[in-house]
Amino acid sequence: MTLKPVTRIIIILSLVFLNVGCDQISKRIVRQKIAPNERIEVLKHNLVLTKVENKGAAYSLGADLNPLIKIILLQILPAVVLLILLGMLLVKNEYSRKLIFGFCFIVGGGIGNIFDRIAYGSVTDFLYVDLGFFTTEIFNMADVSIVFGTLIVLTYSIFGKKDPPKLEENIA
Repeated sequence: MTLKPVTRIIIILSLVFLNVGCDQISKRIVRQKIAPNERIEVLKHNLVLTKVENKGAAYSLGADLNPLIKIILLQILPAVVLLILLGMLLVKNEYSRKLIFGFCFIVGGGIGNIFDRIAYGSVTDFLYVDLGFFTTEIFNMADVSIVFGTLIVLTYSIFGKKDPPKLEENIA
């Protein structure tokens, strides 16, 4: 079944805004209800809510950069890449639904974190997982969207249905 272009665009934008919305709502609740560095054990020490303001990228990379360089590398460049990706998703019709779904999560998560950097000067992180054999840094729902979307794109790219070879390739 092929979707009409307008329906396809509405679905893509809805998925992106749903990701941004979930991220921003969760961060707003955390900003209002949790004190900085407070620890709330949800599942003993395995799942902890806290509030940390990250002035850099993942693992606080770039937090100490010159302010202009930081704006370019952590706001402008990612925003341009995300806008190009979103534009390609909206304009091109050859992407599979699985790839579109994954890229919508990546774009939505990226927009959520960029919004924080522009509006607040830092990204609010608040989730920490420690399963003993698996421990994370503190992260947020935008990060979950980005990782989930990346896993979908990678899985589909590696294991997805491949086009059969063209007739000319079989003759050679």
